Amino acid sequence: MASSSSDPTLPPDTSERTQSHLPLVDAAPGSETSWSDVNPTDQTSKPIVRPNRDVKSLLSEAFSENILAKAIRTATRSLDNTTTFAGPRKFPFGFPETVAQRGPNYGRYEYREPEFWTCGFFPGQLWALRERLIKYPQHVNVNTDGETYGTRAPLITRRELLERLATDCAVWTEPLYTMASRRDTHDLGFIIMPALQREWELTSNPRSLDTILHAARSLATRYVPSAGVIRSWDKLLKKEITVTDMENNVLIIIDSLCNLDLLYYAAAHSDTVEDRNLATIATTHARTLIETHLRPETVTTLAKDGDGYDGTLYSTCHVANLDPATGEMKWRWTAQGYSNDSTWSRGQAWAILGYAQTYNWTKDPLFLEVACGVAEYFLYRLETAPACMDISVVDEATGSTKIVGRNVPLWDFDAPCDNPANLPPRDTSAGGIAANGMLLLFQALSSRGDYPLAKRFLEASIRIVQDTFDLSLADERARLSTGPGEEGTLQVEDVVPGKTFDSVLKNGTANNNEHARRRLADHGLVYGDYYLVEYGNRLMQMGIV
Repeated sequence: MASSSSDPTLPPDTSERTQSHLPLVDAAPGSETSWSDVNPTDQTSKPIVRPNRDVKSLLSEAFSENILAKAIRTATRSLDNTTTFAGPRKFPFGFPETVAQRGPNYGRYEYREPEFWTCGFFPGQLWALRERLIKYPQHVNVNTDGETYGTRAPLITRRELLERLATDCAVWTEPLYTMASRRDTHDLGFIIMPALQREWELTSNPRSLDTILHAARSLATRYVPSAGVIRSWDKLLKKEITVTDMENNVLIIIDSLCNLDLLYYAAAHSDTVEDRNLATIATTHARTLIETHLRPETVTTLAKDGDGYDGTLYSTCHVANLDPATGEMKWRWTAQGYSNDSTWSRGQAWAILGYAQTYNWTKDPLFLEVACGVAEYFLYRLETAPACMDISVVDEATGSTKIVGRNVPLWDFDAPCDNPANLPPRDTSAGGIAANGMLLLFQALSSRGDYPLAKRFLEASIRIVQDTFDLSLADERARLSTGPGEEGTLQVEDVVPGKTFDSVLKNGTANNNEHARRRLADHGLVYGDYYLVEYGNRLMQMGIV
């Protein structure tokens, strides 16, 4: 494969990257011992993995008021007033997708139609922030005393925030309910689960669970039993290739692994025998993609002291076309990566998260091994990436120069870096997705007693998110304020007046493939922000912060 034959080299001076090698977590005494070597009746000898640094301080931006403020502002700005039989109401005029980093629309979200696959991420972000305020209020950094930004009267209260988020969640979730009937897309997991799973778990609204069940049944209609997969795309339309014949082609993309969570969740929440089969479909699909989308690599972990994953490492392809009658693979392609043989970083990240989720549902060791192999290869490509990944920045707090960016992946790990004047873009969303998957691997490996490898993935996930903040956090911050307005006393303002950037992160890449019909790179990206918020929530849920 190109991903292993290109022989990427380490940057010439790795000693500068001190941040990349800081120990973030400790394995307590005994952690080098396997679970089977620990006396199960002697709780004092049970190894644990615990942070040895204050992770919340290290990743403080993940819990900042800036994130809340930007989400609330976008939720308010993006509404139209409409009139129905019930009277006037507000309704989203589109769903946020990208934020331009240049040009006349700099700093403002650009919107997509409700049918687009990303429509569930912004409602999901609102629900994830609401979840924070309800479940983890001690970790939500909101200035309510007026000291940080000067006087505010009246002061913002957490109750105001909860009431505002409740209103915003209701408005933005409403369009998603009708999506459950769709049988024209495999992306129902992305569309439905970020918001409606949380609505069900936080409010017990039966409508949300019914929508999840309905969506899962709709997704299952795309299952092709003879091939053992759920059809991803009905067509592939690019400048260099066109596939429209569904009778002789089944197009599967690596992203589909993260839609399986919908099927498992619905199967677990249903009382019918028919719905239990949803989990079987999901598991069959996941097994098939091991053969069709994963490419065994000859490289091995670079982790020191034997703490890395020592099994097979895998890169991933983006698209595979199968014969619907036999399941035989016809060919592999890319629609969003650099080349058909390259490793598209977000595709690799989808595989980490998707297989980690699949293991959590099935507890099949095969899926854990595969997830570890894909995650370890992701880290290998970060660790061996070309020197163009390292960026010198001045630390405003200390005035010293530090090197950042090593852990913010290129949009494709094989994108050429040989022209300093035209460096390839990054994809912060790929890093965020991978970090979430590695947190799940940390949890799964800890439960099995593999503490050194659990520690490696926890450290790596923290490092990725920390480096993402250092390189790609938008300087244009927002904050909550009070004042008059039709939305009530709670308002949002720019910290520096007139300096606005709607998303939290920059440097996302939706699709930089040279043959893409819609080529977009280096911008804010809604699912980059969503997985950032999701990562913070996972840290809280696991008790790491």
